[in-house]
Amino acid sequence: MTTTEQPAPQVRRPAPWWRRPWVFPLGLLVTAFLVFSLPPYLGLDPAQSRIPAPTGWYYPALVTHIGFATVAMVTCTLQIWPWLRQNHPSVHRRTGRVYVFAGAIPASIAGCTIALAAPFGPVGAVSNVLLAALWFGCTVQGYRMARARRFGEHRRWMIRSFALCMSIISNRIWGVVWSVVLAPQLDTTFGGSELALGQQIAGITTWTGWVFPLLAAEWWLGRRPRRRADAPSPG
Repeated sequence: MTTTEQPAPQVRRPAPWWRRPWVFPLGLLVTAFLVFSLPPYLGLDPAQSRIPAPTGWYYPALVTHIGFATVAMVTCTLQIWPWLRQNHPSVHRRTGRVYVFAGAIPASIAGCTIALAAPFGPVGAVSNVLLAALWFGCTVQGYRMARARRFGEHRRWMIRSFALCMSIISNRIWGVVWSVVLAPQLDTTFGGSELALGQQIAGITTWTGWVFPLLAAEWWLGRRPRRRADAPSPG
């Protein structure tokens, strides 16, 4: 009696890092953003701050938020790099812990604190508090799913956390857009008040800055075949 040999299953090898067309542009974008944004705060001089400090405690809280958010942006960029996750899972795990505990969690807590006293009006304050709360919640849930080895759900929550983390870049882009759209209405809609115009631009910018990236992340998650939550993963 003869048996038919079954062909060995083909193992799909991960694509090399240089074949991920978004890896290098994302890293370049984050680097350019940080090079532009960080210098005014490196000297710890409140006079150099791009955001006026309304209270004595606001500037230290702002610098704390910026410092932890910088760690979050750098480590988050590494975390979503498939080549690193697949070829160096231990590095992925360690970098992930840095992102969670030395980046996203303290940055979101500090961000919520400064949002309450930021000079951008109540609309912007509500938006920034909600952004900080969602960033904190998505990050913690993603970490919990990783600890439970439910790696499919872990990735989904961390993609949401990534979208909220990087929304600061989207925020800057929308700030320019809304400035161009609303500035011509200074003497009509806003009665010549530059303060009212500025708060309106800031309020709309903060909402569109994180809502659109989060919606894009949800759309992307919805169109991808959902992996089993208990699927094995090196991450």
